[in-house]
Amino acid sequence: MKKLFCITLLMILSAGVVISNDNNSMECNSIKFTIEGGKTFTATLEENSSAEALKEQLAKGNITVEMNDYGDMEKVGSLGINLPRNDRQTTTGPGDIILYQGHNLVIYYDANSWNFTHIGKVNGVSTREEMLDLLGGVGKISITLSLE
Repeated sequence: MKKLFCITLLMILSAGVVISNDNNSMECNSIKFTIEGGKTFTATLEENSSAEALKEQLAKGNITVEMNDYGDMEKVGSLGINLPRNDRQTTTGPGDIILYQGHNLVIYYDANSWNFTHIGKVNGVSTREEMLDLLGGVGKISITLSLE
């Protein structure tokens, strides 16, 4: 009887772990960025309709964005699609990922304040130098977004 109870308990706990793992994969809230040449980093997404729409697009396939520096504070490029906007007055910092005008992806390496849609934050970045290092410095880059 004791053996049967232990086996039943083990089965219930195992099922719980499997269910938990399935839910975590369904609710993945991060994306991967790959810069031409193979350098990669990840970002955690916000919980808003813009980030959800981006994840839905990435579920269909990767998105590559040609990005250029702007204003000595950001890299910007067109996503080639329109996403819902959740604009609000925002002050950015290094690693902030912004949706601008519904179709431009912006990755900040310095501060700015404007009316944007915040869609995420690069993991493990807190300074301009760290973000520029991840982005390969100043200059044009090709970056591919994918689900983590």
